[in-house]
Amino acid sequence: MQPNEVKSLLESRLDGCDVHVQGEGCNFQVVAVGDAFEGLSPVKRQQLVYAALSDEIASGALHAVSIKTYTPAQWQTAPENAQ
Repeated sequence: MQPNEVKSLLESRLDGCDVHVQGEGCNFQVVAVGDAFEGLSPVKRQQLVYAALSDEIASGALHAVSIKTYTPAQWQTAPENAQ
């Protein structure tokens, strides 16, 4: 899979989330930003993203996925969002 494919899948399956993806082959780093993560524990946030990719993980198209999640307010001060 390509990063843009993973990005498209996540943005279509996670309502209102902005997704940034890096990586190649079957190993990707995902940063997801959205109101969907508001009030959720870190584990619940990761489960939400993993659930959106469950078919691709099960098929082996995705093997290793590193996930960071932020609410829009948290994203403002996130190190990945440095301008």
